[in-house]
Amino acid sequence: MLAWPAPLLPTLPGTGPALKLHDTARGEVVATAPDRVARMYVCGITPYDATHLGHAATYLAFDLVNRLWRDAGHGVHYVQNVTDIDDPLLERAERDGEDWVVLGMRETALFREDMTALRVLPPDDYVGAVESIPRIVAHVETLLDEGLAYPLDDGTGDVYHDIAQAPGFGGESGYDEATMLTLSAERGGDPDRPGKRNRLDPLLWRGQRPGEPSWPGPRGVAGRPGWHVECTTIALATIGMGFDVQGGGSDLVFPHHEFSAVHAEALTAAMTGVKQPFAKAYVHAAMIGLDGEKMSKSRGNLVFVSKLRGEGVDPMAIRLALLSGHYRTDRAWTQDLLDRARARLARWRRAVALPAGVPAAPVLAALRERLTDDLDTPGAIAAVDAWAERTLAAGDHPALEEGAPALVRDAVDALLGIALDPVAPEPAPAG
Repeated sequence: MLAWPAPLLPTLPGTGPALKLHDTARGEVVATAPDRVARMYVCGITPYDATHLGHAATYLAFDLVNRLWRDAGHGVHYVQNVTDIDDPLLERAERDGEDWVVLGMRETALFREDMTALRVLPPDDYVGAVESIPRIVAHVETLLDEGLAYPLDDGTGDVYHDIAQAPGFGGESGYDEATMLTLSAERGGDPDRPGKRNRLDPLLWRGQRPGEPSWPGPRGVAGRPGWHVECTTIALATIGMGFDVQGGGSDLVFPHHEFSAVHAEALTAAMTGVKQPFAKAYVHAAMIGLDGEKMSKSRGNLVFVSKLRGEGVDPMAIRLALLSGHYRTDRAWTQDLLDRARARLARWRRAVALPAGVPAAPVLAALRERLTDDLDTPGAIAAVDAWAERTLAAGDHPALEEGAPALVRDAVDALLGIALDPVAPEPAPAG
């Protein structure tokens, strides 16, 4: 599956420090310590709808991780999936009387356009669940062969992972059983399904149902894969076990990331005899609300990147608005937030358009220091704000540093992903 074109990254003087991130599993901020090539897997979209601002905020957070590793001198192997077969996609296609394949392709294409506009660095491997089904089937077969998975005896052909044989289960989320059961029911699980050995056992393979697409499956049973094993398989096929960061939204802590790890660790132990962790750190971005309410498809209050772009909003203003809050803090999208981002973007662009400014080296150092401390974007933005205000207030003072605006422009571009090159004016905000 094709990703999207990569924006050019300016080269900055020196190298950045080691990146520290909050690891959900350990409950603390830890230093990442990649090898020469850092490895990251970020869970992608289920393409039944366009990119909303919650999606965008998540992918912007991990775009910063990508940029900061590169600034520290690492290569980066970044993998993202597309869940192009799942219940929400099929339900939306049925509701709208549309072919599920066409719907998925259209929304994936729109997602690519949004990521390009927001200047998100593309993944090196952009992999769909459908293209991974033969590998998924092989993995389910392995778990069945090892006695780690079991089919229900109700004739459906459904296969579940037996978590009683997963001693590390619960280590990623740290949730108790009651919380897990609640979240499983809310997020696509089936804790009340008759015939399961444990209410929390996750689905590996769903036998064919009338009217649903299907593929040849384990033990010859046609059907389609469960959600979690899709990401397990894609990660193992691309970057392997023990990669540096597993990323996604906070709603993926459980069940998705917990079960993806359970599947991967069981498979690896079965195939190699070696127990090792799926990922070194589990990093999660918080939720975006709208005017004080949770943003969700059920509420009908999603704000889409493509709609904002269609209204003439500069994608860099969208990016700057989303980065103005810390990635681990639930926060609201408001018109005021966007208006402030527009004003800030215009101010920064005026400052970097000058031939000289106050010294830029402290700004670069501050950006690196703040961003490598668990992606402190508010602190990084404050540093650029202070530089822009001092530069714009200085006039033609003889002590100004020639070339300083260009270095700030490149630093903001490379590290925050915000292009400050002059652009055509956008429409003034309503009201």
